[in-house]
This record gives sequence, C-alpha cells and structure tokens, in this order.
Amino acid sequence: MPNEDMLQINGLAKRFGGLMVTQDVSFTVRRGGRKALIGPNGAGKTTLFNLMSGVYPLDLGTISLDGARIDHLPSRKRIAAGLSRSFQNIRLMPHLSVIENVMLGQHSQIVGPLALFNPIGLMRGNQARKAAEDRLKRAGLDVDPDGPVSGLPYGTRKRIEVVRALMSNPKLLMLDEPAAGLNPKETSELSSFLKEEAESGLTLLVVEHDMSFVHDLCDETLVLNFGRLIYDGPTGEVQNDPAVREAYLGTRRVSNAGGDRAA
Repeated sequence: MPNEDMLQINGLAKRFGGLMVTQDVSFTVRRGGRKALIGPNGAGKTTLFNLMSGVYPLDLGTISLDGARIDHLPSRKRIAAGLSRSFQNIRLMPHLSVIENVMLGQHSQIVGPLALFNPIGLMRGNQARKAAEDRLKRAGLDVDPDGPVSGLPYGTRKRIEVVRALMSNPKLLMLDEPAAGLNPKETSELSSFLKEEAESGLTLLVVEHDMSFVHDLCDETLVLNFGRLIYDGPTGEVQNDPAVREAYLGTRRVSNAGGDRAA
C-alpha cells in the first residue's frame, strides 16, 4: 500500500555563518495534495526549496519522497527519484527554441546513448518531441514550438518553465512563484492546468505571493516566518490565525498618547 504522504520533512535546519535561516521545520504533503508555502519576504521559503531540491546541503533533518529518504542524494538524482521544481527567476535557455527548452526537462529519463539526441530536438516526430508538444497544448500555450524562447513575453516564459519542470514526470512538483508576472487570464489558466495535473496524481508544493492564486489552487497552506513554521492547515483559515496575522501585520498596541501603531 503506498504511503499516504508523498513528502515528509522532519526537523530541517540550515545555518549560514551565524544566521539560522531554517529552524526545525517539519511538515508533510499528502499524495496528490496541493499545498502552498507562504510567508513574508525573507522568511526562508526559497531557502527551504533549495534544501529540498539539493541546491544546499542540510545541517539537520531528513527529507523523504514517497516513503524513501532523498536528503543524501545530489540534485540530479532527486529529479530521477520524482522531485522537480521551477525557480523564482526564469532559467530557460534563451538561445534555444521553445520546444528545445521544454525537451530539456526530459534529461532525467535519458536511457542509452541514442536517447541523448531526443532532448535537443534533432529528430523531428520522435516521441520526446511529441510529448513536449502535448504538454504545451495542455498548458494552453499557443506558441510556435520552434520559435526562440527569448522573444516571448515574461508571463509566457514563466509558464513554459512550469511545463519544462513537468517533463521529468515528477511525483512532486515544487513551484517558486509560478504566477509572478502573469496577467489574470494567464493566472487562471495556470491554476486550472495545475489542478488537472494534480487530479492525475501529481503532488504540488507552491511558493506564491498571489493569495487569490493560492486560494484557488491550494487546499492547504504552510506559513514560514524567520525560518520557522508558524502555520500548517487549511488555506481558508490561514488569514484568521493569530501568529500569521502578527507575522504579516505586526502586533498592534495602544500608545500612551492613545493612538495605534504597528510593532
């Protein structure tokens, strides 16, 4: 019987010099779940993603994906194990075409020397290219697959990066601010596409500042503040949590002069 939780994070801690940026973070993401990770600027959200994906080594803690420890694996092997991610800043290859960028996401599935030719699009009509074209269509991206990615609008490139991350057929997809730079129509289309992917079994963990997007996509939310987890629960109740309100708004108190101020 498969593990109910796709992702298990236990006691993650990371220090850079004298600064503790992540402190005893523990949470789970259920199989097929859609969970958001939010928090004020500088809370440690991207650092946590970097720890999970192997960009940074852990100081303490464990990471398990689908019941197996992955915290000892290098980044490339975590991808092969089923973890994929996008980045806050676009990391597409500007000198390559749309389809070539998307096909690069299949690198973890390369088997044998002949398959090395697939992800660079040298063989038209091959299965790797067809799979990439199908993903683009499912994401609602009406673009020339052979056109240069560098000439596309920012929002379109952001969505192409999400599609590329899906090309490794991950069990868990981690998205770092996928809706940033998208217009309302693009945001709605991205949310619908990701919900369809989750219904097919994909598990999502999403860092995002757009709370309308979070409420539409994610049923559960984590809140990080100063590297500590302060909330783990339903998205619909996050704004009512006292610790969350204090983290975002500060503690309000009456001054001696009788006025309000935010601490």
